[in-house]
Amino acid sequence: MQRICVIGGSRYFGKLLVERLRAANHQVTVINRGSTPPPADMEYLVVDRDDETALSAVVGDRTFDVVVDQVCYTPVQAAVAARVFAGRTRRYVMTSTIEVYDPATAALPAVPPGTAVPEESVDPGGWRVAMDLPWHDDAYREAHYAEGKRQAEAVLARAGGFAFAAVRSAHVLGGGAREFTGRLAHYAGRVVRGEDIAVHAGALPTVFIHYEELADVLAWAALADFTGPVNACSDGPLDVHGLVGIVSAQAGREAVRRTVPAGGEASPFSFDRHYAMSNARAKALGFPFSRTTDWLPGAVAETLALSAAPTD
Repeated sequence: MQRICVIGGSRYFGKLLVERLRAANHQVTVINRGSTPPPADMEYLVVDRDDETALSAVVGDRTFDVVVDQVCYTPVQAAVAARVFAGRTRRYVMTSTIEVYDPATAALPAVPPGTAVPEESVDPGGWRVAMDLPWHDDAYREAHYAEGKRQAEAVLARAGGFAFAAVRSAHVLGGGAREFTGRLAHYAGRVVRGEDIAVHAGALPTVFIHYEELADVLAWAALADFTGPVNACSDGPLDVHGLVGIVSAQAGREAVRRTVPAGGEASPFSFDRHYAMSNARAKALGFPFSRTTDWLPGAVAETLALSAAPTD
């Protein structure tokens, strides 16, 4: 049994992670701001993780084998966590994102289309950190999501008070009400209504992961002993046309596509730049990924069924 602290953990794959850890008989403590409490029989600490004094006080003299941080978005948040949990945990796992590789958000090593992007393309050990940027501003943080994640990884990787790992998640999808981003619903609705879907000319592929599989990856990473970043994505990249084809097949209707000019705004998951990740490191470390086409048709079917359900 491990003593595991999950920061966040109240919604979507974070909630499922907590359930996975509890089912494996680990002792779980959840820290969040109190908007969505975990099960009543679990240790639950309510605090704003940005308030270092309050976070340190609420954690008190507790120690953990692992901390899994689901909601670290900035280097300032990472620095607070590093100071609070140094000496209170032996391992720290941060949920990161495929967006750290997006060449539209930073000057990164070029990776030719068709080549899966490896973890070393973004090395947190050498990434520049700027604590004086307006990370406290919600609009700034949202607009600089990828950079905030890169810098948060960098701070935690250099902290030195614990072993650090980052799980860089692909685009997370579920089905029906579990697809919290609404992006599958965007496609399902437009195909069913016969509305056009905006795509780039020569759209490039990306990678996906089911929310249940991501919960499994995070549970695995919490109990493993590797350090540094690992990419988490199902096998089988898809471009927007492949995704639309699956939606069309499930809906029984042909999709209408409209090509946008260079620089134009397209539908979600239509990309004019390449950063589809490689999951080779995680596989070599022992995690067996599914194929995207194993679960995506079912997720689309759930989304279509929910959109067709009558409302009161």
